[in-house]
Amino acid sequence: MVEGSKGGASQTDDLLDKNKNIKKLDDVPIKARGFLEDDEEVEKNQEEKPKMSKKKLKKLNRLTVAELKQLVSRPDVVEMHDVTSRDPKLLVSLKAARNTVPVPRHWCFKRKYLQGKRGFEKPPFELPHFIKATGIMEMRQALQEKEDQKTLKSKMRERVRPKMGKIDIDYQKLHDAFFKWQTKPRLTIHGDIYYEGKEFEARLKEKKPGNLSDELRTALGMPIGPNADKYPPPWLIAMQRYGPPPSYPSLKIPGLNAPIPDGTSFGYHAGGWGKPPVDETGKPLYGDVFGPSINEPNIPTKEDEINKNFWGEMESESEDEEEEEEEEKEGRDEQDVLSGLVTPGETGLATPSGTTSVMTLGMETPESIELRKKRIEDAMDQGGDTPNLYTILPERRVGAGGGMMGSTHVYDIPTPIPAVGKKGSGEGVEVVLEPEELDLDMAAMKAKYDQTLREQASLSKEDLSDMVAEHQAKQQKKRKKAQTSQDNSAVKSKKLKEFKF
Repeated sequence: MVEGSKGGASQTDDLLDKNKNIKKLDDVPIKARGFLEDDEEVEKNQEEKPKMSKKKLKKLNRLTVAELKQLVSRPDVVEMHDVTSRDPKLLVSLKAARNTVPVPRHWCFKRKYLQGKRGFEKPPFELPHFIKATGIMEMRQALQEKEDQKTLKSKMRERVRPKMGKIDIDYQKLHDAFFKWQTKPRLTIHGDIYYEGKEFEARLKEKKPGNLSDELRTALGMPIGPNADKYPPPWLIAMQRYGPPPSYPSLKIPGLNAPIPDGTSFGYHAGGWGKPPVDETGKPLYGDVFGPSINEPNIPTKEDEINKNFWGEMESESEDEEEEEEEEKEGRDEQDVLSGLVTPGETGLATPSGTTSVMTLGMETPESIELRKKRIEDAMDQGGDTPNLYTILPERRVGAGGGMMGSTHVYDIPTPIPAVGKKGSGEGVEVVLEPEELDLDMAAMKAKYDQTLREQASLSKEDLSDMVAEHQAKQQKKRKKAQTSQDNSAVKSKKLKEFKF
């Protein structure tokens, strides 16, 4: 009974739950029931489809190269792998910064660095030109030829006892080579990184547009030599059809915007310069292709405007006289106008004759030029000899002089004549006079002279007193130093006497 009652109770509970669910569905409107069924279907479909990975989501959200170039200010630095970075805009802004050195391109290559240079023959090391100028290469070559001629016995002997200094170059040559003629090696600029095959590239800074080198002419099948400019390049026909290169708008190209060389012609034959680019009226499109002789008509000059006189012809004297007469006549006319007088007729005044213009050809060169002083000339006029400009000192030979470097030759130098001044003094007395004191009498001059003597005597006394005081100070200092040294020696000897073992 208990089990049956339990089974009955469970059945009743199930029925009650079903009734509750039915009531809940009854409360929901009919339209909502349809949405619930659709959501359940969507969830079922999502469970059935596989979820997208993060890698695929990143790929879908990634910018393209064209979109990234439109978003940044420097689209020229954008590369195809920049879109795969975490922040492409920041990366491009860093690459566009000033003095930024790019990452070498070989980081994304599959092969190893410089692996593609295998098979290239490496050229031998070449000495710089300033070392070649010393002649070391010729000396080495001569030494090598000498070594090849030696026998095996002499080679073994030199290996045991080698000889040094076989190649001896002048020291001055070596010094000039390294300190005078040495040049700095060619260095790369900032941010210029080496990459594979860079040494095989042409240096565009050394090239000039429009000039064809002999190597390029040979590669294009064009002739080389003195008349090579008379043959057009193969791209001239395309330029005449499509126009000049936009990168060089001011470049003069013969046959396109400049006249062709002399002795050549337009046409499509061998050595022809194609068809000149002109419009419907025959005017050049890009420049003066026919030359100035066709575009600018020749303007005929008048015969009167042509000066047929010889250049550098000397003017005659008659023409000079006529010009002078015309100038004098004009001057007289101006004076008459200013003074109010009437100018006389042509017969009133006669030009004085007999005046001729003389043309000087220059100063005559004197036979001799005197460069001596005036006082020397006066002495010679008076009958005296030419004064000596120097004095020969008499030489005396003596024994070994005193000291280590004593001389054995002595010259007698005469004592100078004392200047006029105080009696017994070897120096003169300089008296300074003002311009207004030049007219003084003898008494005033004597007073001025005495005053100057007194001033000089007082100055000499002061100088002597200073010298005496300095000498006394030096002597006193020496005495003090000697006294202190004696005291120190006495104290030291006393200490030695008192010392006992």
